[in-house]
Amino acid sequence: MLDHVSIAVSDIPAAERFYDAIMKALEIVKVGRREDWLGYGERARAAHPDRIYLTIRKGAKPEEAFGRHWCFKAKSRAQVDAFWHLGVAAGGKDEGRPGLRDYHASYYAAFLSDPDGNRLEAVCHLAP
Repeated sequence: MLDHVSIAVSDIPAAERFYDAIMKALEIVKVGRREDWLGYGERARAAHPDRIYLTIRKGAKPEEAFGRHWCFKAKSRAQVDAFWHLGVAAGGKDEGRPGLRDYHASYYAAFLSDPDGNRLEAVCHLAP
């Protein structure tokens, strides 16, 4: 459904520590860095239309919006666990420890906020 997404943060160095950690947990490659921008994933091209790309961009601290969040697919429950543990260790805030959720019998997810308060989730839909 999505081709690319941008998330605004006020502090690129703090965001870089956090996003490097959670992207590593999810096996998503870092593809670029500038003073005002970080890039993860791969841009879609004519030969690879299924690729997805994420940018972290310097901007004003976002307003609180509890219902707004970004959810990343994890290949395993171990990746969800690593997303949460590495994210907390890199300055993220716990918004929901790894575990099963009520959405369906195998919905295993964890929730974090980045250092600016952007809410993130990692989910694995596979049974153990």
